Amino acid sequence: MTAKDFLHQIRNRWLSLTDLPSALVAPLVIGVTSLVVTGLLVTVRQGGGLQKWELQAYDQMVRLRSDAASDSRLLIVAITEADIKAEKRWPLSDRTVALALQQLEKHQPQVIGLDLYRDIPHEPGHQQLLAQLAQPNLIAITKLPDSEDLGVAPPPRVPPERVGFNDITSDADGVVRRGLLFASTETETFYSFALQLSLRYLQARGITPRAGQQNPENLQLGNVEFLPLEKDSGQYKTLDDRGYQFLLNYRSRRNLARQISLNDVLQGKFDPAWVRGKIVLIGTTARSAKDVFLTPYSAAEREIAAMPGVVLHAQAVSQILSAVLDNQPLISFCAEWVDIAWIACWVLVGAWVAWFFRHPLAFGLVNAIAIAVLLGTCFGFFLLYTWVPVIAPTLGLVITAIAVVAYRAQRAYRQQQMMMKLLGQNTSPEIARALWKSRDRLLKSGKLPGQRLVATMLFTDIRNFSTISEQMPPENLLEWLNEYLSAITQEVRANQGIINKFTGDGMMAVFGVPMNRTSPIDIAEDAQQAVNCALAMGERLSQLNQDWQTRQLPVIQMRVGIFTGPVVVGSLGGKDRLEYGVIGDSVNIASRLESYEKDRQSEVCRILIAKDTLVHLQGKFEVEHWGPLLLKGKHQAVDIYRVLGRAPSRDGQSLEPA
Repeated sequence: MTAKDFLHQIRNRWLSLTDLPSALVAPLVIGVTSLVVTGLLVTVRQGGGLQKWELQAYDQMVRLRSDAASDSRLLIVAITEADIKAEKRWPLSDRTVALALQQLEKHQPQVIGLDLYRDIPHEPGHQQLLAQLAQPNLIAITKLPDSEDLGVAPPPRVPPERVGFNDITSDADGVVRRGLLFASTETETFYSFALQLSLRYLQARGITPRAGQQNPENLQLGNVEFLPLEKDSGQYKTLDDRGYQFLLNYRSRRNLARQISLNDVLQGKFDPAWVRGKIVLIGTTARSAKDVFLTPYSAAEREIAAMPGVVLHAQAVSQILSAVLDNQPLISFCAEWVDIAWIACWVLVGAWVAWFFRHPLAFGLVNAIAIAVLLGTCFGFFLLYTWVPVIAPTLGLVITAIAVVAYRAQRAYRQQQMMMKLLGQNTSPEIARALWKSRDRLLKSGKLPGQRLVATMLFTDIRNFSTISEQMPPENLLEWLNEYLSAITQEVRANQGIINKFTGDGMMAVFGVPMNRTSPIDIAEDAQQAVNCALAMGERLSQLNQDWQTRQLPVIQMRVGIFTGPVVVGSLGGKDRLEYGVIGDSVNIASRLESYEKDRQSEVCRILIAKDTLVHLQGKFEVEHWGPLLLKGKHQAVDIYRVLGRAPSRDGQSLEPA
């Protein structure tokens, strides 16, 4: 079986739900569609197909959050473009760096982090820098080697316990959303620059690293256990989870911590309280140094689209300290089954909205509200430091809504086809529109349910048709007969009737179905429409006879029988063949009226009605009483009247059809 055949089979089985009882269609369509869409989304999601969009949604939520207050525990010494121009060289000389470190050490910082590579001398002042690097509260950096890079060694004479790697990991789109705590080889474990700074600060407050409570291999500081990211953590599904990674919780896009320039430090233009007991990070913010990275804020930033590396390290330090000292939760994820349930819930909402809100305006409004609630809820969870899927449930809601709307449209089309098959094409536009508006009430279990109502039946027949048919070639006969039937069909339509069936040279039309006409006014209107229709048929036949006479075609007479009474209407037949049935004694009486005393006719169109119809005509038609007569197959006499025409109005004019 080809993929095309498989999809075609699935479509047919899906559409076959149309044939189920109405009470079962809604839960089955909603349930099956939701299950299928959820399954597809989960499959695509697990393969990483939605990861890019989920990460972009994450970025948007980060941007929507209000910035937290600056972290007073940190001070950033920024090497600006002005500092580089003043020095007239890059990298800066060891002497300049040493003087800055010396100036800061005077004011007793808790720890200094030097985010500058100093693996080789940059004279002058190398020995002077080595002396400063010997300070026990100074953390230097290294860059770890990888398959494409040999890395950068730490400054000489700085012991490993005062070195942290400054490697920054980014996602496929270049955005930094994750930080690193550790990186390991088979023989050695390395601490990150941010972790080294944080540990020194926390150790001074009696907080030291220990094994995690959930997992002994995890890092715990105080009461906070840092859970490492895994391949499928949260909305990550194809994550390179090497190293001990955590999700960065950015504190602020611009005002993370107090920031002063290197020149301010060298000239002593700062408040010593900004340094005392603080974590001081020294690094470049100059764009020419090319130590900048994209962040979740970058898409909305025009002036500052990238964040300097030293600020990124400060973000990580601030997050660690806030978690341990300020009880700020780390960004967490739900269990996978919870995420799937969350997606399934909104998929179900989309299906429910699409099924029960059928007006386009109502559907669009409720669907928009549902999406707004979904997005707002996701953002609310994010403000509570929980990252739940955003794109998957949104897509699920929309896709399911579209699928259900498509199903409903196809179902409506099939219902319309079935209704037209049942009722035929010989109905007025007004009735067709009324039927379609009431399709949900009329159609049950793929059929029009049987119902008892009062209607007016009209039967027609051509007098001496057998004789005429013997005198004409079959092809000419058929063309001539269709011309006649087309004319009287138009009159039925014009008078709000439905042609139930053709009987060779005759037909049966019904007035007052399938919409249940219960009021006396409605029933009377149906009866009057039927009589008006019969008179109009006679007028059309007179015109046809004149035309046929000029064309040397047979001229004819016709008979009409009309009766108003109770009938049972509904679908007759099976699934493969259905027709709209009208049954009851009233149908038989109308047929007998049409065929009564066939030779008793002088006019072009003879119209016979019973008293049961006459009582509804309200004096709008002139009639001739034929008396109580026995009809074929009837044991009781029927009071019969011949319709002569429309009754004249008060001004002497004939009453026109209502």
